[in-house]
Amino acid sequence: MSSTTGILFKVTTFGESHGKSIGAVIDGCPPRIRLNESDIQIQLDRRRPGQSDLTTGRNEKDLVRILSGVENGQTLGTPIALLIDNRDHRPVDYGNTLDIPRPSHADYTYRMKYGINAASGGGRASARETAARVAAGAIAEKFLFETHGIRIVAWVSAAGSATAPEMGHDVSRRQVEKTSTRCPDPETARQIKKQIMRAREDSDSIGGIITCICKNMPAGLGEPVFDKTEARLAQAMLSIPASKGFEIGSGFAGAAMQGSTHNDLFIKRDDHLGTRTNFSGGIQGGITNGEPILFKVAFKPPATIGKAQNTVDYDGNDAILNAKGRHDPCVVPRAVPIVEAMTALVLADLALCQIVKN
Repeated sequence: MSSTTGILFKVTTFGESHGKSIGAVIDGCPPRIRLNESDIQIQLDRRRPGQSDLTTGRNEKDLVRILSGVENGQTLGTPIALLIDNRDHRPVDYGNTLDIPRPSHADYTYRMKYGINAASGGGRASARETAARVAAGAIAEKFLFETHGIRIVAWVSAAGSATAPEMGHDVSRRQVEKTSTRCPDPETARQIKKQIMRAREDSDSIGGIITCICKNMPAGLGEPVFDKTEARLAQAMLSIPASKGFEIGSGFAGAAMQGSTHNDLFIKRDDHLGTRTNFSGGIQGGITNGEPILFKVAFKPPATIGKAQNTVDYDGNDAILNAKGRHDPCVVPRAVPIVEAMTALVLADLALCQIVKN
């Protein structure tokens, strides 16, 4: 099982959804980065369950403890260990899934691969694991901002049939956090909330899209040919539970454009070149060009729903699955800090690779 990501900024996450705890070990974080638990907690609070009526009722405080690698508010350059205790886990809610694999979940595939799967909550396949990613990503963000001034902002741009207008490059986290849906467009936010609440009332779920922008990007980051920046970002985003699509810059819409329109023509800025448009999404040839990185991630409707479903058990016998447990009717509001965290982990790793080359 691959639970480690990164070349120089390496992160390993551990723990299961309904186990005693989850956590992460970060190896390769540079020394003398200012860091304390509150820097990490602010992002965990954005991801944690039970934060609004749009999310799962599981009430985890997600309080993080730094076990090593930090002293007197500064990183030491040694491995940083982070621990988050699971407090509100209820394995009993999953008793009826012991013999019946949940449709579109990882129960069946994990059992086929390992001969065993977690008895409750999806284990490592659960979105609960992403709390460890967010904790590690908060450290990566701190490093990126202090050393490069890079800022990462993600927001919900669509959910169900509601789609926000293009928001440009000026969206801030303050705007994103104004609504429980994390959509910075007020009218779309109202539509999204209405659709999520309707799905919850119907014991169903809906999907959505998250847009992310990375500002103040330096030119020259990226490791072609196989570790292009967009390839690393795509892998990171598609490793997030429930993610189903990734596009950068013009994405699939670019396939319908002509080169004369799609080309990002260069212009001279103060001390470097820039581009008039950003159909490339801030990356050309797998290397950042100094423009903002802009991409989108699509998320499917959560697989575990409250409706009774006609399916079969592990032996192929007809069965009716009445899934219990506490689950989000739509993952995208809580996935915003997860997208930001995975983005930070990729960019921190690429930044360190560039420092080594120089």
